[in-house]
Amino acid sequence: MTVDSAVEITRQAIVLSLLVGTPIMGIAMIVGLIISLFQAVTQLQDQTLSFVPKILAMVGTVIVLMPWIFGMIVEYTIELWHSIPGSL
Repeated sequence: MTVDSAVEITRQAIVLSLLVGTPIMGIAMIVGLIISLFQAVTQLQDQTLSFVPKILAMVGTVIVLMPWIFGMIVEYTIELWHSIPGSL
């Protein structure tokens, strides 16, 4: 295994983790913004009011996107396994 192939494998892993994590973090940011606006309008300053909906939205997003996430991870793993004989 050369340094270039190790760097490429690491780059692909980082890109995959960003692709998988971006929708989940995006939903958390959107829900957090909505809850913050709601708290500013109603002047309710309860910590659980912002925490629980974000967690529920993130869990819901993971459940909805689970087939896509697993597909991306399996595709990367298969590609990684197929590249092993060429790296020896």
